[in-house]
Amino acid sequence: MMFDFATPLERRHPAGGWRSQKWHRYGEDVLPLWVADMDFTAPPAVMDALKRRVDHGVYGYGQVPDSLKQTLCEWSATHYDWPIQPEWQQWLPGVVPALHLASLALTKPGDGVLTITPIYPPFLAVAERTGRVTQQAAMAPPSEEGGEWRLDLEALEAAITPKTRLLLWCQPHNPTGRIWRHEELAGLAALVERHNLYVVSDELHCDLLLDEGARHQPLAAAFPALADRIITLWAPSKTFNLAGLTAACAVIPDPDLRARFAQATKGLLPDGNVMGLAAAEAAYRDGDPWRQALLDVLRGHRQMISDYVAHWPGVHFNPPQSTYLAWLDMRDAGLGDDPQQALLAQAKVALSNGADFGQPGFVRLNFGTTATQLEEALKRMDQVLRR
Repeated sequence: MMFDFATPLERRHPAGGWRSQKWHRYGEDVLPLWVADMDFTAPPAVMDALKRRVDHGVYGYGQVPDSLKQTLCEWSATHYDWPIQPEWQQWLPGVVPALHLASLALTKPGDGVLTITPIYPPFLAVAERTGRVTQQAAMAPPSEEGGEWRLDLEALEAAITPKTRLLLWCQPHNPTGRIWRHEELAGLAALVERHNLYVVSDELHCDLLLDEGARHQPLAAAFPALADRIITLWAPSKTFNLAGLTAACAVIPDPDLRARFAQATKGLLPDGNVMGLAAAEAAYRDGDPWRQALLDVLRGHRQMISDYVAHWPGVHFNPPQSTYLAWLDMRDAGLGDDPQQALLAQAKVALSNGADFGQPGFVRLNFGTTATQLEEALKRMDQVLRR
């Protein structure tokens, strides 16, 4: 089956029909490659399912269908070799709410909430927003000779205090695109047990592994002994470009942990989005051919970025092993302290600011767009960065 990942879609002007955060934050002369929102239509199976749901005509309060829970069980068994159960699933409108709810459910005011940096920006706000203490540990960057971003277990352990109760974890990692090696995760698991921590494992990009033959293993599956302290977060939003339909799932094997999390959601979340639930089921049931075609496109785009960066003095780039996000080190690129603003002003390209991830001097580039739009953005950046 052929899918169209090449035709640019109108997302800014009235012909597009609806306002988009990605395309409306900046001026009309700016190409937006910032927020993790792809410029591709959703899988045909998802659009067909949504049309059927719309045609029903009644959009009242819904329930999570048993068929969706079973479909996710089958997806997990097939793609991750992890046999989960329907009752482990707590569906909710988004992963970011889940991070905050986990903090409310598993910690008390004044407790420490720990994460590594750089990291997806909402992680850094959870503690303050829930009346907890923010704790951070930096990853080890690549050396000058090359290599990759690494988990610094010593730095992570040094950041732990007697108040630390919760680790917000991300695998595959956003923004670096790292797929953690088993030995890194084993060290993390030992640390979690040693300090009696709970873990929320955001695995939102786990179906976007770009290296051929790579296979995701959830943290809870790799270390079953931690099952009573891990909440795993999944969603079809990034993989299938369904973020606006707000459907995500917390997978919680331990019944006590599950009950505590469910109780924390009371009164703070709306009922399930009936469109999002229909889309999620269709994506996990019938969307894999589209996903495989998408991965081929993203691999080509990753190579395009590498080819351009090779000609940019002072810019350092480790091609991501997963996601459609490129993490670019621009500290030596001659753009000053804020390369995101410099590129916005000089190249008319909008990227995500590394400072928001806890790493000033970096930018995050979303290459989940058409080759035409990506190449135009890279050409604009090239005119600035080759100077």
